Amino acid sequence: MTDDKITTVELGNGGPQVGVQGLGCMGMSEFYGDTDEAAARETLETALAAGVTLFDTADIYGSGANETFLAPFVGAHRDEITLATKFAIERRDDDPHYRGVRNDPAYIRKAVEDSLRRLDTEVIDLYYMHRRDPAVPLAESVGAMAELVRQGKVKQLGLSEVTGAELREAHAVHPIAALQSEWSLFSRDVELSAVPAAVELGVTLVPYSPLGRGFLTGAFTDASKELSEGDFRKYQPRFTGDNAKKNAALLEPVHKIAAAHGASAAQVALAWVQQRAQVHGLTVVPIPGTRKSSRLLENLAATRLTLTEGELAQLEPIAGQVAGDRYPDMSSTATARE
Repeated sequence: MTDDKITTVELGNGGPQVGVQGLGCMGMSEFYGDTDEAAARETLETALAAGVTLFDTADIYGSGANETFLAPFVGAHRDEITLATKFAIERRDDDPHYRGVRNDPAYIRKAVEDSLRRLDTEVIDLYYMHRRDPAVPLAESVGAMAELVRQGKVKQLGLSEVTGAELREAHAVHPIAALQSEWSLFSRDVELSAVPAAVELGVTLVPYSPLGRGFLTGAFTDASKELSEGDFRKYQPRFTGDNAKKNAALLEPVHKIAAAHGASAAQVALAWVQQRAQVHGLTVVPIPGTRKSSRLLENLAATRLTLTEGELAQLEPIAGQVAGDRYPDMSSTATARE
């Protein structure tokens, strides 16, 4: 990678210019085993110096700890970054496995105040509804979010894991700047209805887990045997047992293409996301997560990698052959409501 910063794109219609690749900060606090806080802070600074400006967190990450962790970085660089956080997934101190979904206006009003306090900032640049509760009318939830914009607590609104129809419904209440959904060589559900709706409405897609939670990089082949006890990937259907064995075999063309370019498997996977978005005429800002500066720079180099039509054709069949669901419980995903 050269010393040049990555290029920028517009986030939503009339939104800020952000680096064409963002940074997912979840793993700096939880879910992927032990973390090194000093190394994570160094990675944040390295990212900003390289042109990354969209930094993504959520109130569920570490039960608020990730927002608190980011606060000093946010304070030091407030005018240089676009800060995104999310609400809607509720946890309980007495049950570490509990995950509820709350979209009611009262909850939203409390959640934003809590996030603002933890982040030690007066405004959130991009505020997402992390998951949809179908029992709460979407107009009520988005209406409450729109009120936060009018109050100056939030600048832009986003949604995560919604269908195309839900995106259109929400956008009619208040403009939606970004849709954050899983999109990778292994996960293409989003292309069914959400991508066409995003193109139609001028919504930026922010792909999370564009590296398949690290599986697409070849970093591990069976989560149950290779990852630490605190790593949530040990419980993801795609990454264990027979599913893991079948899915690892699907990576053969990824590694072959990477070798041909003198690149890594991660760079091929990220380049695929960018070029797949071009097929649809869609603006994307993937947010691969990492805690290491070296991995961050490797990921950013993918923004300068172009795959040939022949290589894209080799990668096309992969998603349709993947064994296992994205989550053990798919009920809160857009896929369940398609």
